Amino acid sequence: RVIRGHKNTARKLWRNMTNSSRRKYPKWLILLAVYLILLLISHIYRSRHPVDAPLQPGQKSLEVRERGRGASPERMVRIAYRDAAPPDSTAPPVVLLLHGSPVGTEMFYRFIPELSRHCRVLAPDFPGYGASGYWVSDYSLHAFAEYMRQFLDRLQIDKVHLVGYSLGGGVGIELAHLAPERVASLTLLSAIGVQEFELLGDYHLNHAVHGAQLFLIWLLQEGTPHFGRLDHFPLNLPYARSFYDSDQRPLREYLQAYQGPMLIQHGPEDGLVPFAAAREHQRIVPQSVLQVYERGGHGIVIGRAEMVAGDICRFIETVEAGAALTRAEADPQRIAAAAQPLESDAVQKAEGITLFVFIILIALATFVSEDLACIGAGLMAARGIIGFLPAVFASFLGIFVGDMLLYLAGRYFGKPALKYPPLKWMIKADDIVKSADWFREKGPRIILASRFLPGSRLPTYFGAGMLDAGFWMFTFYFGIAALAWTPLLVGLATLIGEQLLDYYAIFHKYALLVLLGAVLLVWSIPRLLLPLFSHKGRRLLLSRWRRLTRWEFWPPYVFYVPVFFYVIYLGLRHRSLTLFTAANPGIPAGGFIGESKSEILDGLQRADSAIARYRRIDTHQPLEGQIAAVTKFMDTHQLNFPVVLKPDAGQRGSGVGIIHSETQLRDYLRNNGAPAIVQEYVPGEEFGVFYYRYPGEESGHIFSITDKRFIAVCGDGQSTLETLILNDQRAVCMARFHLAQHRERLQEVPAAGATVPLVELGTHCRGALFLDGSKLITPELSAAIDAISREFEGFYFGRYDIRTPSREDFRQGKNFKVVELNGVTSEATNIYDPANSLLSAYRTLARQWRLAFEIGRRNRERGVSPTPAGELLRLLQKVLF
Repeated sequence: RVIRGHKNTARKLWRNMTNSSRRKYPKWLILLAVYLILLLISHIYRSRHPVDAPLQPGQKSLEVRERGRGASPERMVRIAYRDAAPPDSTAPPVVLLLHGSPVGTEMFYRFIPELSRHCRVLAPDFPGYGASGYWVSDYSLHAFAEYMRQFLDRLQIDKVHLVGYSLGGGVGIELAHLAPERVASLTLLSAIGVQEFELLGDYHLNHAVHGAQLFLIWLLQEGTPHFGRLDHFPLNLPYARSFYDSDQRPLREYLQAYQGPMLIQHGPEDGLVPFAAAREHQRIVPQSVLQVYERGGHGIVIGRAEMVAGDICRFIETVEAGAALTRAEADPQRIAAAAQPLESDAVQKAEGITLFVFIILIALATFVSEDLACIGAGLMAARGIIGFLPAVFASFLGIFVGDMLLYLAGRYFGKPALKYPPLKWMIKADDIVKSADWFREKGPRIILASRFLPGSRLPTYFGAGMLDAGFWMFTFYFGIAALAWTPLLVGLATLIGEQLLDYYAIFHKYALLVLLGAVLLVWSIPRLLLPLFSHKGRRLLLSRWRRLTRWEFWPPYVFYVPVFFYVIYLGLRHRSLTLFTAANPGIPAGGFIGESKSEILDGLQRADSAIARYRRIDTHQPLEGQIAAVTKFMDTHQLNFPVVLKPDAGQRGSGVGIIHSETQLRDYLRNNGAPAIVQEYVPGEEFGVFYYRYPGEESGHIFSITDKRFIAVCGDGQSTLETLILNDQRAVCMARFHLAQHRERLQEVPAAGATVPLVELGTHCRGALFLDGSKLITPELSAAIDAISREFEGFYFGRYDIRTPSREDFRQGKNFKVVELNGVTSEATNIYDPANSLLSAYRTLARQWRLAFEIGRRNRERGVSPTPAGELLRLLQKVLF
């Protein structure tokens, strides 16, 4: 209020400060001078204040000599560490716990207490992390291993069990190679290792990505007047240097030479270190044991601390008892397999958050070298790490953003700079006019040609902006050139492989038409021509084509790009990027992400008769206890199989299972580590009802209804299930998914007239057909949904998933069960009706988000505070990692 009240005064003050020099210097130049002064003061302040962080409660410290490239042997570096041991043991085994990045041992706040129940745990912070010395000359894996050896020397510890998490796994491998006599065992926990599974898979390409990251972080940290506040932000210079200084190429050789016992712990859904890396480590270390944590991500050390620590302690007990395998005692067949080179099919194709991370990295790499990034993306596609289309999309995204920034920089900074020295002295006004006229005449050809002439892009695009080339003209011709060049280069790298790097300089001399013809021919033979000779191949080609041309099958990271920018626009318009979270005050963050399904259903308890019965399962208790809880729930409500089990915080149908037997129940709970709920199975038809109500209104409205159809095929007594799936006009669109889901039954021949359901869940990404059910809206249904919604205090906006045995009952607003309620980020899923156009889908989503912001605005006026952006980021981190 004070700021708003003095806005006019502040404006007058600014005018008074700048009025005297306005004729001589523009405002941006004055702001630049103020920024440089603040930056100078910030650097002086940082130079006079210690950058090392203070020790945290429970930490100790000691000093070791600086090691690594460029080190000064006389300089001492502080190592902060935690030391925890079981209180009732006199000589427990010692574990050296090596943390990951970008934070230090604070990441083990739950893990150390669990591990120290049976072991003495030493958990040091690497230099540059936590409370250890901040500035050192070398932050590489090898240098960290040298520091750890000195650390053990200072504590007079001869032998340890190494546990390396993430980046710490690489340090552990280096230390095991550096001092094998001091390593009793090695545990790789979600750990990095061999080069082939790190980011783009090639050292030189990774080095470029890490270099770009290092430059951006350096620019932020050293180019921002932060007065020391950013020095200990997790994504700081030591973090970036850790990856830039490190070379993972030797780690394969070190692992192949390792002789001692090894435990490998990993989750198949790890979004940062692919599960394929753990598989490769298991292969090349024949005595190793691989423990897989189903549905586990990179954060299993936090989310499953008790389980992971228990497995490590049991492994260490085996080692201490002399019962663990060494390389000399390993299975001869595994020893022989370890000597074989890496096979291309060992690489796991990236999906989900891993694919998203790769796309961002490739896009960032284009800022360093567009062509090299395209080649790197093609190599990733050749190795099977990502698909060809995501590789092209990521490359094009980075090229488009980077080159448009060049154009805008020329337009908004280049031309004004020509008025001031030294450019004013070098370039005459007449030259600028002539160049602009020439560019207007030949601009399209110049823009198109520059895409195929390395070294010409930066001056061409910057110059286009500086010479006032039309924005839409530039975007059009630049887009055409990028769309032609990017798939070509990515495709060549995919087909030719790493040899393209050796001929990188010569590559640009080839004629475009010759290269394009060769690439198309080579690419088309295995992917287009050969499949044409079989019925299955032709139908799978049709499946791929339909998924590519029908927008309803586009991946979210492609489809939602315009929606994302529209939400940003709405946030700026309403002066709060997170205002939509105030739409549902009764749901944490409005139901943005990671909300508890059981807590939302709890909010509907006053409408109990319309809610499918459920119970939250405590997954921290033993397996038998979880099974007993489900059994008790079924007995209490007199339920039989099937029942539904799903994550309490699942997204887009992930992890939902229809359980038909006790065996399936046991398997599901054994492999599930996240909080879950059990729910009665409601047979019949399923509908999605999107509802909203403005605060203060007497009644709400049904925004849309989705009629969910469960795809099935009908037997003819002659065709196998595989053939029926491939021949069905709808099922073929998701043929690969259906074939994988029913792989054990594909060769069965259903009887004539027999219906074989392909889908049990009303989820579009798992095969259900979504139709627009607007015709089902009736006054009775609207009243019933409104009555249920008003029972949930603080709910105004979201989508119900409803099951009912009768469509007519549903229209009359009776005899249905709510199985789920989703909050502010739920979709009006009727947009996926195949009859809808892409434009109509975007119009619907735009209206949906406008409603969310409008309801959030009205709730804000009633005293509801939107969720802060930092909290939303924490929710994203919790769910995604």
